[in-house]
Amino acid sequence: MQMSATECTDLKGESAAVRQMYGLDHPTTAHFGKNCLLARRLVERGVRFVQVYSGGNEGPKAWDAHDDLKKNHDLHCAETDGPIAALLDDLKISGLLDTTLVVWGGEFGRSPVAENGKGRDHHPKGFTMWMAGGGVRGGISHGNTDEYGYRAVEGKVHLHDLHATMLHLLGLDHETLTYRYAGRDFRLTDVYGEVVKEVIA
Repeated sequence: MQMSATECTDLKGESAAVRQMYGLDHPTTAHFGKNCLLARRLVERGVRFVQVYSGGNEGPKAWDAHDDLKKNHDLHCAETDGPIAALLDDLKISGLLDTTLVVWGGEFGRSPVAENGKGRDHHPKGFTMWMAGGGVRGGISHGNTDEYGYRAVEGKVHLHDLHATMLHLLGLDHETLTYRYAGRDFRLTDVYGEVVKEVIA
């Protein structure tokens, strides 16, 4: 890694079209776009797990939306939507999307009711994540909330189910990873979890 990191992180060799696709020349998308482009470059060099983060924990860079959801999410969606689409397109063009599982998620959903008039509280009862590539069925939506968006009512996916499904897509059976310690069974899905077969291609 130390020998190849310098070459991998040097974006000078990328074409103008690729730089434009990732939004590197636009101040709104440049930072996250660079991270997404670096993710592609890492994947094509055989790095097995790559995490790309948007925002921080505090201040204007955080996704936190207790105070002003519209202003906050308008900003962060503008920063991330284009670069994420570019990453997916780039992986697809190169053929890497077939073998690369992309998972998008956040800390929490947001409640369907206002907090202090224009914010939203944390909301774990019904929120969205998405996956692409790596054996995932494309073009589908799995599960629904109630009419108010308050709680999941159809196709519920527990965190353990999500992890079991991700492990399955990575070629691992989460149940075979069980080990016994101090009289209790342990595994990555905490001895729970079912693979969500409906989302698998």
